[in-house]
Amino acid sequence: MTQSLNAHTSELDRAHVFHSWSAQAALKPLVIAGGLGCRVWDHDGRRYLDFSSQLVNVNIGHQHPAVVKAITEQAALLTTIAPSTANLARGEAAKRITDRAPAGFNKVFFTNGGADANENAMRMARLHTGRDKVLSLYKSYHGNTGAAIVATGDWRRIPNEYARGHVHFFGPFLYRSEFWATSEAEECARALHHLERVIQGEGVASVAAILLESIPGTAGIMMPPAGYLPGVRALCDKYGIVLILDEVMCGFGRTGNWFAFQAYDVVPDLITFAKGVNSGYVPTGGVIISDAIAADFDETVFPGGLTYSGHPLAMASIVGALDAMETEGIVENAARIGRDVLEPGLKILQARHPIIGEVRGVGVFWAVELVADPETREPVSAAVMARVKAELLGRGLLPFLMENRIHVVPPCVVTDAEVAEALAIYDEVLSLDLLS
Repeated sequence: MTQSLNAHTSELDRAHVFHSWSAQAALKPLVIAGGLGCRVWDHDGRRYLDFSSQLVNVNIGHQHPAVVKAITEQAALLTTIAPSTANLARGEAAKRITDRAPAGFNKVFFTNGGADANENAMRMARLHTGRDKVLSLYKSYHGNTGAAIVATGDWRRIPNEYARGHVHFFGPFLYRSEFWATSEAEECARALHHLERVIQGEGVASVAAILLESIPGTAGIMMPPAGYLPGVRALCDKYGIVLILDEVMCGFGRTGNWFAFQAYDVVPDLITFAKGVNSGYVPTGGVIISDAIAADFDETVFPGGLTYSGHPLAMASIVGALDAMETEGIVENAARIGRDVLEPGLKILQARHPIIGEVRGVGVFWAVELVADPETREPVSAAVMARVKAELLGRGLLPFLMENRIHVVPPCVVTDAEVAEALAIYDEVLSLDLLS
């Protein structure tokens, strides 16, 4: 009997592929053979509704024809070229990005992804200020390169702390407040006071940058309270610190805006991006540089570069993706879906299921926090989350789970009907006796 393609794929994977963030022996990865829109499937035709957007990056959906066409047309013209050259696709991609950035941002440094975008943004900040330290949140993720992983706050930092000059602090998160706050206003004020004391305690003259995800994603889609990001901006201005906002996960439509920070009346000095800029069709990322920092390198060499910076296939995919998102109203769809469909639907689930401690988010960027006890807010166990994952997959929904949370993060092109389908599946799974 001929071996199925699913089995053959799994056999090859087990034999030859080393997976990230994993103990290899116990892995049984899901086989994915194809996709379209918000659906993916395996070689046997088993279909899944993708409410993970893979790694919260397929904002435009799978196999969008405009992006595929842009890549194939560029491949027929020129597949690769050195970053030291000028290339039309690269220039067009950079212009489309800066056109959506705030005034005073006219240059883009392209990277291979989000981690090295953050890596180079930190390098720019250190060179701009002549200082060393970078402050970032304990609850954060900024990538897996040398400095980016040390800037990360979660467990993945601990075995990788080889870079110097990194300091962490606590950010606002009222549901699990580090500041004994009872309101968003208290949480905001106390978090800003804490940050200022960390700056002062570390030595003002030593702090080059504060690196923040505009909305922390992997850490829990923790929405910043009103006034927090402007308050951080004010502290940066007060102490001559560069503000880097990491938009790798939350940018390019995910929150219903081109950039998540646009909802918070704040302008950073450097903006990092990747993921949603081209939905991951070809690896790419970058730093959008304020004019003041870009001017530092008009006469001075920037000591950084990448072989594949501004790779033509990636650049073409950015042009195709951003043009399609503009003409098809995809960012507006994400905003509407979040406001009119996802938020009310998830709130109904919260009212129905005591296991849901909190629902939070915006656009197509939501977290459902599962608790063993709604009073103590004790998180459910890893075993419960493993069962939740198995039950969701068994019903044809591909989830994104982190710690005790279901991250509800479909592509920005998701329809009302697809959201209704997913909500029904979540409802069915959360109705099970998961805590017994």
